[in-house]
Parts: sequence; C-alpha cells; structure tokens
Amino acid sequence: MKSEEVIESLIAKTKLINIQVENIKRCDLETLNWRENQNSWSILECIEHLNRYGDYYIPEIEKTLEKSNFKNEEDFNSGLLGNYFAKSMLPKENRNKIKTFKDKNPIHSKLDETVFYTFLKQQNILLDLLNRSKIVSLNKTKIKISISKFIKLKLGDTFQFYINHIIRHFDQIEKIKKLKNINF
Repeated sequence: MKSEEVIESLIAKTKLINIQVENIKRCDLETLNWRENQNSWSILECIEHLNRYGDYYIPEIEKTLEKSNFKNEEDFNSGLLGNYFAKSMLPKENRNKIKTFKDKNPIHSKLDETVFYTFLKQQNILLDLLNRSKIVSLNKTKIKISISKFIKLKLGDTFQFYINHIIRHFDQIEKIKKLKNINF
C-alpha cells in the first residue's frame, strides 16, 4: 500500500473519532459513568483506558520520530507481527475479549469529563505525529510496544494498531449507548 494513503486513511479515521468524542461528551456525568454490570466499563472508563495507552504511545512515537533518519518510501509493507496486532484490534461481530493490563484498566476509577480533554489533546498530538510521519520511513522507523520493550513494530503498523485500538473501544462505546438507549 502507498505510504501516503496509509497516513491519509489514519488521519481521516482520527478526525472521525474526534467528531464522535465531541458528541459523546455532551452527555451528563451519570450517563457517562453508567455501566451494564459491575464488571463492564462505562463510557468514561473506555476513554480513560485509551488515555492510558496514549500516555505511552504518543511520547514513544514522538521521541522515535524525532530521532528517525530513515526517509519515507513510496510503499508501506506491514510486518507479520504488526499486521496481526493491528487486525486483532479491529472490532468483530462476536467480540473477542482481550484482557487488559492492570495499569491500563480504569474500572471503578472516579472519572469525570476531564478524560475527554486529555483524550482530545492526545488526538491532536496524534494528528500532528501522523502528518510529521509523512517524511520518515513507515517501514524502517520502529516503535517499542507497551507490553515489551524488546518487541518493536514498524511505525506504520504501530499507528494502525494504536488507531484500531481506539476504534475498538469506540465500538464498545456504541454498544454501551445502545444498552443505555443513548441517542446523540
């Protein structure tokens, strides 16, 4: 796939997510904290979970981008592991549950609307990083993943994984909205 097309697609997905957040954040705090049961996440917990991943990936990508000496190539070729991770994050009809790491699990945290401001700030930085990545190699620039400092993914795969992870949790938010009968 063309490197430029990959980045433009990810920018478009990120902008769409930002529009969704602007709509969601209009809900009252009680609705945002509603959960189906004691073991399920609320809307705010979904966003906070994403913030916790953003706290790792945003600085890691930024630091790596600043140091990258690899020039962009015309084509991006997803790696075997990176492609697997990215695709595994996409929502599926029969949702595949993935146990989250304790430090990334916000369940029963006391949360308010400020999680949206953190998220939107991270999203704006992400858009900037996507634009800045147009001049570096999506193939040769490597990012350490959050679960192991020894595994590195191609920058293009990392972006796809990270944004697919956000999409996954926005799908979860849509399911919460249906259960709670929230319309916006």
